Amino acid sequence: MNGWIYVHNLDPILFEIGPVRVGWYGLMYALSFLIGYFLLQREARLGRVVIEPHDVPSVTTYLIVGVVVGGRLGWVIFYGGLPYLIEPIRIVQTWRGGMSFHGGLIGVLLAIWIFARTRRVSMLSVGDAVVPYVPIGLFFGRIGNFINGELWGKPTDGSWGVIFPGDRVHAPRHPSQLYEALLEGVLIFVVLWLIRRQGHRPGAMPAVFMLLYGLGRSVVEFIRLPDADIGYLWGPITMGHLLSLPLIIVGSMWVLLLLMTHPPQGRAPRR
Repeated sequence: MNGWIYVHNLDPILFEIGPVRVGWYGLMYALSFLIGYFLLQREARLGRVVIEPHDVPSVTTYLIVGVVVGGRLGWVIFYGGLPYLIEPIRIVQTWRGGMSFHGGLIGVLLAIWIFARTRRVSMLSVGDAVVPYVPIGLFFGRIGNFINGELWGKPTDGSWGVIFPGDRVHAPRHPSQLYEALLEGVLIFVVLWLIRRQGHRPGAMPAVFMLLYGLGRSVVEFIRLPDADIGYLWGPITMGHLLSLPLIIVGSMWVLLLLMTHPPQGRAPRR
């Protein structure tokens, strides 16, 4: 510690066994899927969602593939750029580059669509069942970003600033990863579960999630530094802003449409 300023010295590697290295970031992903699995299994056994208990492992597998493949391809498309077209092998080299939430979201939507078609159930009902667990992954993912010492924010005079390794300026910075963990993870999780407990309209979970995530991410983008290879697009506008704008527009329109057309409902019906 340097006064009240925290000097980041966390090791991103949890442990090593020979050539195998297990990082905190990967553990955060695994932990979020594990927690989501057991919570969804509980809701399914209580009859609160359209998914049957014996289908929970299947939908979880669909979602894992959607998040990993979509997240990686999204990062390559939105942030990776030309080098990945010239050298496609880099796409599977996950230690080079990273994951994109917006790409992961597209992967999740495709996974929900495929699962709903194979089980002949409503895609909205499946979305209502699984979307409340997405903030869990966002929370742990951002904690993983913080442990890795990446995606930090602009310099700050606040006593909560963090000096991150690899920062040439060596200045206290906003821990924007933790801000996102609270906004995208804790806040959205609480809101979605309150809506579920009070009864909701079909499709409310994905609609509210899209709106709140887009707003929360856009706010933090003004504090978080943009990707070094892209920088700012226009003034203070970043790629994160650009990708979040459709979520805000679609989410807000969807919420308004639901309020005008569908009556509230309680528990999701069983098949």
